[in-house]
Amino acid sequence: MSMTNSAAPAPQAQRFARWLVLLLALAIFIHSLDRGNLGTAGPLIRDQLHISNSAFGVLQSSYFWVYVPGQLLAGWVIARLNAYRTLAIGLLIWSAATFLTGFAGGFVTLFVLRLFVGLGECAGFPASSKLLAQHVPAHRLGYANALVAAGLMLGNGVGTLAGGLLIAQLGWRALFFIFGAVSLLWLVPWLLVTRGQAAVEAATPVTGREPRFGEIFARRELWGASIGHFAANYPYFLLLAWLPLYLVKAQGYSLSQMAVLGGVVYALSAGCGLIGGAIADRWIARGASVNRVRKTMIITGGAISFCCMLAVALGGPKLAIAGLLLFSVSNGLGSSNVFAIGQTLAGPRAAGKWIGVQNALGGISGIVGPMITGFIIDATGSFRLTFVVAAVIALVGIVSWLFVVRRIEPLVWAEA
Repeated sequence: MSMTNSAAPAPQAQRFARWLVLLLALAIFIHSLDRGNLGTAGPLIRDQLHISNSAFGVLQSSYFWVYVPGQLLAGWVIARLNAYRTLAIGLLIWSAATFLTGFAGGFVTLFVLRLFVGLGECAGFPASSKLLAQHVPAHRLGYANALVAAGLMLGNGVGTLAGGLLIAQLGWRALFFIFGAVSLLWLVPWLLVTRGQAAVEAATPVTGREPRFGEIFARRELWGASIGHFAANYPYFLLLAWLPLYLVKAQGYSLSQMAVLGGVVYALSAGCGLIGGAIADRWIARGASVNRVRKTMIITGGAISFCCMLAVALGGPKLAIAGLLLFSVSNGLGSSNVFAIGQTLAGPRAAGKWIGVQNALGGISGIVGPMITGFIIDATGSFRLTFVVAAVIALVGIVSWLFVVRRIEPLVWAEA
């Protein structure tokens, strides 16, 4: 890894880049850990606080009501404060909101606190993408993003496994108190590692103008990548919000069994993402074009997602569980490539804003997915139709990557 905007010697730059990637992966681990807590605690919260399936779907989607438009705000803040500070402030906000959720006594309090979790976490991917595009060369973005994506999936897995076991022993409130407090500890190494580099970059003259939002919105590639991002996100957010309830209510698993199986799904996703990221970078290093490699990976992931969602929807219990486990491959390939594609297209100058927009449009799936799922379950009494919808959306994503995004290569931005 190398740094592009620093006067530091190469070994020091590479050392900083390695620490940076690890800390970003840890931040996204915490991001997903705290975001998924409500889904993990869902079976008990819904029963104890007398919340319907539809109302619970609204709670799950409320996070995205702030998170989605907040991506644009995060891109704007990054351009003014820098990505280091923006990420630290965001983590402080979402960790505090997670901790306070342990005191919630009803729907309204949960709803408000989920909005604050979304407000803090909207900084995660725009800031991390800005820093990765700035400090990691394009031919190594696959594995760097795979590490960050592994943090995302492992956060889901640890949250589901450890959170489920913790809830079984201490109750759902302890989950939010413990995870919220522990999350804040990340700020210590982040400030120690990045403070000096942030000061160096602040004193370094900026070369090249950062594209405006209007220029980014005008690019066809943004809309193609955003549709593909939405399609990759939809089944992921469906499972993030509803997998615990699906396993407990539809498949008859206990809370402990649900925690283990859910943890396995996300752990496999992390492993598949790391393997896919390493393969992609090696493939590029051997002479394949970035366009060919990224498109092959993302379209393969979409095809696997389509088949897995149909298996869960139409198959028996064994085939449904097999579909959930195999979905880990799709989840890993998608999560490790979808951000690398945006970072490649945007380049270091525009990556913060671009990913803010792309992740915002892709994150709309987090608003509509949980709500649609809740309404379908209440209307039909079954999860089957929800997975059919996810399969159709996966097909839409494949079409977008094939025909809307012409080529995955750095775009040229106007200098004036």
